[in-house]
Amino acid sequence: MLSIERHHRRMNASSRLLTAVLGSTLLFSGLPAQAQAVTASPPVVARSLPDFADLVEQVGPSVVNIRTLERVSPNAQMGDMDEDMLEFFKRFGIPVPKAVPRPKQQPRNQPAPQPDEEQPRGVGSGFVLTPDGFVMTNAHVVDGADEVIVTLTDKREFKAKIIGADKRTDVAVVKIEATGLPAVRIAPDLAKLRVGEWVMAIGSPFGLENTVTAGIVSAKQRDTGEYLPFIQTDVAINPGNSGGPLINLRGEVVGINSQIYSRSGGFMGISFSIPIDEAIRVSDQLRQSGRVSRGRIGVEIDQVSREVAESLGLGAARGALVRGVQSGSPAEKAGVEPGDIIVRFDGKTIERPSDLPRLVGGTKPGTKSTLGVFRRGATRDIAVTIAEIEPDEVAAAPAPAKAEKAPASSAGKVLGLAVSELTAAQKKELKLKGGVRVESATDGAARAGVKEGDVILAVGNAEVSTVKEFEAALAKLDRSKVANVLVRRGEWAQYLLIRPTK
Repeated sequence: MLSIERHHRRMNASSRLLTAVLGSTLLFSGLPAQAQAVTASPPVVARSLPDFADLVEQVGPSVVNIRTLERVSPNAQMGDMDEDMLEFFKRFGIPVPKAVPRPKQQPRNQPAPQPDEEQPRGVGSGFVLTPDGFVMTNAHVVDGADEVIVTLTDKREFKAKIIGADKRTDVAVVKIEATGLPAVRIAPDLAKLRVGEWVMAIGSPFGLENTVTAGIVSAKQRDTGEYLPFIQTDVAINPGNSGGPLINLRGEVVGINSQIYSRSGGFMGISFSIPIDEAIRVSDQLRQSGRVSRGRIGVEIDQVSREVAESLGLGAARGALVRGVQSGSPAEKAGVEPGDIIVRFDGKTIERPSDLPRLVGGTKPGTKSTLGVFRRGATRDIAVTIAEIEPDEVAAAPAPAKAEKAPASSAGKVLGLAVSELTAAQKKELKLKGGVRVESATDGAARAGVKEGDVILAVGNAEVSTVKEFEAALAKLDRSKVANVLVRRGEWAQYLLIRPTK
């Protein structure tokens, strides 16, 4: 009993000592103990990982497996190339070999394919868009297929009809003859999708049906395509996942799994999905007419570098630099010129060059729109009528002018340039009102990439139509700074930065 009382006395003494020490420490810090207790950090809220099991049960029946077949011709047999390898070739744009020799040790019970016999071509994924049998997938999944087989989760198989495919966005719609199918729910507002949000993919990687993978949204508005700002995730996507849905925790489809970044052909932590709002706009047109109608204005565009923006007085590096204007295009008729920087389209700011084709492409042909164009240090509005883009349209570069040469001026030696007047024939050939032709380029001009035959249209923000105007622009140069020269080469124009000779 005595030992127990001593133990308690020691404990009480220790407690008083600890309290005194803590109290003195808190007072020494400048705050009373009560205040320290009030200002203590709030407890950390524990966050548990999501459970995807309910989502899989909810969305899984809407995801389908897609197999494509092609007829083997006598001159192009694919041998033993399997479906996964074919998917790999198609996915990354690698030409499929025309003939692959069969192994010498061919099994006796496996006959060679006969001409016009249907053979497996590729595998992919898709999802039910409507209960009456419309299925969405990637265009590259069904591209070139002679037959498309859709397999549901209940193992029913259907031959599908390709309603339409759009290669520019990689979206396709196929139709199967079935009703009462479990359609997916589409996210109503994709702007609410947040970086860091959990997402899930269901598909058939390497032909393994109904495979589920999960991860987070790594980035939004990722520029990897001409018309689409992709959703980047770290969800494991492999060949065969193409065309499957990307799903948020509410069970809504937010994207179509379309691309992977890989050096090996397999998943390496970066995947890209087509935003579902863009895909739905495309699919609506495909279901209505079997094709997608897009607007165009007929310009070739490029990036605006920080140096060019600063030298022209544009400020931030933004907008789309017009390198060329197609002959007879809406842009040419509206007065757009090479060297212009398009900074707005119908009031919407153009931050990056890829913004322009998306906005123009999404505008109905025949619409009257307004371009905000930065030219010679000022912004002006230009009215343009949107035309319809033509498939596989290629602008042909004109043949170089063969007119006689005018006498060269060496006044441009401060930039390493010798120039001459453009002849009437050269102006007609290049469809130019003015400019000076480069006869030779040395020193700073040569280092900047100027070549003989180039046409100089402007120096800084000063337009150049004649050699006299060129010389006047050179006289105003600040030799301590680089000179910004607008150069036309063939049909295309670009800004080159030349450091003057002191």
